[in-house]
Amino acid sequence: MWSYYNTLRYFIEFSYNGKNYFGYQIQPDAISVQEELEKALSTILREEIKTTGAGRTDTGVHAKKIFAHFDTEKEVNDQLPRRLNSFLPPDISIKRIFPVKDDFHARFDATYRTYEYYISLEKNPFTQESAWQHWKRTLDIDAMNEACKILFEYEDFTSFAKLKTDNKTNICKIYKAEWEQNGSELKFTVSANRFLRNMVRAIVGTMVEIGTGKLKPEDLRTVIEDKNRNAAGTSAPGHGLYLVDVGYEF
Repeated sequence: MWSYYNTLRYFIEFSYNGKNYFGYQIQPDAISVQEELEKALSTILREEIKTTGAGRTDTGVHAKKIFAHFDTEKEVNDQLPRRLNSFLPPDISIKRIFPVKDDFHARFDATYRTYEYYISLEKNPFTQESAWQHWKRTLDIDAMNEACKILFEYEDFTSFAKLKTDNKTNICKIYKAEWEQNGSELKFTVSANRFLRNMVRAIVGTMVEIGTGKLKPEDLRTVIEDKNRNAAGTSAPGHGLYLVDVGYEF
C-alpha cells in the first residue's frame, strides 16, 4: 500500500550499456533508455512517471554513472531499486534512489560531467563492442596529449558540436583532458561543466587524426578557431564512449 504526500522529487543513480539503445532520450519509433526507465517506474508506482536525465547520450553510448530525477506523490521506499532492477532489462541497472529538494534538477544543477573513451590498439575480439578498434595505424600518444593542453585555451567548441541542434550556446569549460595507455588499451578522460551533442566523439576523432600524423597538435587551434564542424575530424564510434560521472552539490 502506498502512502500519499505532496509531490516529492527523487534522484535515481543508474548505469546502462548503450548497445541496444538510440541514446538516453525518448525518440519516436526508436528504443531509448528513458523510455524503458519511465515504463518501469510507471508500472511499479502505478502512475505516469516522467524522468529528466543529466544529459543525452548518443546512439550506442554507455553510462557507468548517470542521474535522472522524477516527481511522484507517493513515498518511495528502499525496495524500489531492487524492484526496478527486476523489471528492467539486463543492460540497465539502478544503483540507488534518494529524495532531493523539489527544485533540484538532474540536468541544470550538474556542476560537471566526466566521459571516458576507449581505444583498442590491437585487434581484440573481446572489446569489439566496447572500444574503438584502432590497430591498423600507430598513434602518437605524446602528440595527442600535447593537443589536450590546447583544449584548455578555449571555451567555444562550435567546431565539435553536432550540426542543427537546439544549443543556445556552444561555450563549455573543460577541466580535464588526457590520454592514458595501459598495455593495448588507450583511454581518453575529459571533464567539463557541460558538453555539446557529439562533442566528445568529435574531439576524439580529431585527436586520432593528430595521433596518426594527419594533423599536428598545433593544428587543433585552427580547428577550434574556425568554429566549423567540417574543420574537425570524423566522430569516433559511439560504442567506445562512456559517461562515468556527473557532479552535484547535494
